Amino acid sequence: MKRFFSLLCLLLNLLFLASLFFAYSLIRKGFTARSTPPALEKIIATTALSLSIPQSVKEMKNPIPYSQAVLDEARDHFADHCALCHGNNGSGETPVGQNLYPKPTDLRSKEAQKKSDGEIYYIIHNGIRWTGMPAWGEAKEPDEDSWKLVHFIRHLPYLTKEEEEKMKKMNPISPHEIQEEKEEEKFLEEDNSLGNASKEQQEQ
Repeated sequence: MKRFFSLLCLLLNLLFLASLFFAYSLIRKGFTARSTPPALEKIIATTALSLSIPQSVKEMKNPIPYSQAVLDEARDHFADHCALCHGNNGSGETPVGQNLYPKPTDLRSKEAQKKSDGEIYYIIHNGIRWTGMPAWGEAKEPDEDSWKLVHFIRHLPYLTKEEEEKMKKMNPISPHEIQEEKEEEKFLEEDNSLGNASKEQQEQ
């Protein structure tokens, strides 16, 4: 009993010291989103996430049968909703993704791919607190769109260049890009009108 109490005290002291170190790191580096989470923070966060997912959910298998049609639908959905942060190829190497804290996991990595179907579904459906990952799924169950996305995430390590090109057409256009397109169209219209006027002058 005495040994157990000593071990408990030692564990609590270690946790206290780890908390102090973590707090010091935050104060020293600030709360900027540009930094990379320290290893301790990553371990704590990933462990907490894993513990928060019910075991019954982890053991769930994808109820949506795999087919090319399902994969194509999920690919378009991913390009329209997820690629802004994760990139079309799932790497997370996008202007938005690289400026989040923590940065998105490379969905092609062993770390991501080793998660069960149920875990991936749960994260898509419910999101992750204190990160940039929102809850995409509707409140109702089952959420078929999220299950279809699980199939596509499994496919990401094998994504082809042709598929990436198709996805680019489905990527949302930012307000800035829309404005640039309008300005370009306006410039071309004015240029054409000036060209037509010049032709008329030459004919006269």
